[in-house]
Amino acid sequence: MAIELDGIRVATTMRTPGDDFELAVGFCHNEGLLAGHPVLDVSYCRDGDVENAFNVVQVVTGGKAPTPVPRLAMTTSSCGFCGTDDIDELAARLDPVAGTPFDWHVLATAPAALREQQQLFEATGAVHAAGLVEPDGTLSWVREDVGRHNAVDKLVGRGVLDGAVPLTGRAVVVSGRASFELVHKAWAAGLRALVAVSAPTALAVATAERAGMQLAGFARDGELTVYAG
Repeated sequence: MAIELDGIRVATTMRTPGDDFELAVGFCHNEGLLAGHPVLDVSYCRDGDVENAFNVVQVVTGGKAPTPVPRLAMTTSSCGFCGTDDIDELAARLDPVAGTPFDWHVLATAPAALREQQQLFEATGAVHAAGLVEPDGTLSWVREDVGRHNAVDKLVGRGVLDGAVPLTGRAVVVSGRASFELVHKAWAAGLRALVAVSAPTALAVATAERAGMQLAGFARDGELTVYAG
């Protein structure tokens, strides 16, 4: 799917169809492309190309967002743009996360709650998921995609469209490992914590520490390993 911001193509990503508008808006927000400006419209680009009618999404700010620099490489669904922004660059544009810290016992229950709502994974065994965790441990939103990064972008995109970002005081739970890119996206959304069912990378831990974010991995069977926060 290609993502365009105010008429300029900014990324192309492999994705699982569904929640495409959320994916496009979440990506633009998490990459800092919106620069705080509201999204006025999101739509498919239907220019007569029937084959790709639902594979190009336009995000519109009415020209208010800064002119984006197009990405030359394709975004993979597994690793996104790992390494394109270092921690210092993120810290320069993002404030430390705010909100009351999560109880680690609450976060330890999040993967089991996520697994119960992974309907597409249940049918295919081939997709990841991300869930928005409330302070009491309930999941308010769950999104699935072939890529963990896309699933998080979909969650954040929902928040942007609902006017709920920054998602202060909430956490995100993800299937798979916690990469730098996932911590980057969680930080950009203002999330208080990130919990993953597998290990984090060293750069993910360093980024979470810089953000003041709680980070946990190997969250399974009601237990987890704390890496930051």
